[in-house]
Amino acid sequence: MTVEKTSQIRWLLIFWLFVLSAVAYLDRVNISVAGTLLAREFRLSNIQLGWIFSSFLAGYALFQTPGGRLADKLGARRVLALAVIWWGLFSALTVFVPNGFQSALLAFMCLRFTLGAGEAVMYPASNQFVARWIPSPERGLANGLIFAGVGVGASFTPPLVTYIMLRHGWRVPFLVCSVLGLFVGFVWYLIARNTPEEHSFVSPSELSKIKAGLPSSLESAKLIPWARMLESREVLAVTLSYFTYGYVAWIFFSWFYIYLTNVRGLNPKTSALYSTLPFVAMAACSLLGGLFNDALARKWGPRIGRGSIATIALTLAAIFLIVGSRAENTQVAVLVLAGGAGALYLSQSSFWSVTADIGGASAGSVSGLMNMGNQVGGMISTVLTPWVALRVSWTAAFFVAAALSLCGALAWLFVDPRKRLNAENL
Repeated sequence: MTVEKTSQIRWLLIFWLFVLSAVAYLDRVNISVAGTLLAREFRLSNIQLGWIFSSFLAGYALFQTPGGRLADKLGARRVLALAVIWWGLFSALTVFVPNGFQSALLAFMCLRFTLGAGEAVMYPASNQFVARWIPSPERGLANGLIFAGVGVGASFTPPLVTYIMLRHGWRVPFLVCSVLGLFVGFVWYLIARNTPEEHSFVSPSELSKIKAGLPSSLESAKLIPWARMLESREVLAVTLSYFTYGYVAWIFFSWFYIYLTNVRGLNPKTSALYSTLPFVAMAACSLLGGLFNDALARKWGPRIGRGSIATIALTLAAIFLIVGSRAENTQVAVLVLAGGAGALYLSQSSFWSVTADIGGASAGSVSGLMNMGNQVGGMISTVLTPWVALRVSWTAAFFVAAALSLCGALAWLFVDPRKRLNAENL
């Protein structure tokens, strides 16, 4: 008698979403490392550099909700493949802004805005994939793995970009990122399918396990109207909390390398090394948070399992930011602030697991709306952080982030993942 082998295609595809996530953050963080040389070449101030960073987030935020809806309608396979081609194109175009160009600031802002618009579908589409492929008890780990790619991509960026930049100038890293993105996007299109039923390599036993952990009405469910989402206390609360999350996270993505160089007085190579620590912590804690998320949800239910992790994590992040920013010793400051970044990412899988749980067939739209809040927070952070640092101090800038992180923790008290949105219940 032949025993059927159970396939694990869902985890192969989750792993490739992890790879796509890492490359996406390589594309978006590279400019923060190259920013010092770019600003020097085009005579840009830190405030103007902040406008360039913020332009990416403006495009990213504006296209979250339409990107999520597009993923709900067309599926994650095609949407993500087209998005990666878009990233590669506009990352490559960055290198063609000529030295001495009078409108360089405007050109960089337009390019980053357009790149952000293309990257906007990454995580709403991933969450749409999770909602259709991953049983609810496994969603914490799945999202933890996807978002571990953020930490891995961001941690590789400073040493990789610095190495290439010091030998070949600031332009070449953008071409490298472009080629890498096109490759991983092509592989995704080859191996992915929108639903497990469409994938010929999914065994009957794996398909049964997936279906057992999904709502029975998922395939026939209608897309949830935007008005219904905006009436949901849960959607509004996680969006508010993710706004504060984004504000804190983008201090590390946009300004941490420059903070270490200009404020802590480290040389570029040492700054590149030290600035990887928050992202290593993000990767590790994203996975750890996902494991805790699923374990607690199985034992105590989704409200405690998803919500308690997020509340505790955001509170810890605030404490680490306050302590780390006040540390006089640079090594201690870096380690404590890296701990704050890691604590923040303990909560990451909670946000995306909850939106997959309550959104169902509209998970892309719901998570896109939530992630728009994150990017608005990041957009404000990239501009407000250097402004506060210049007029008050960098310590004050970290204190603002800590206060917002505490507000984000409180918002989770209003989230009940058991209250699923349903278009039929309008």
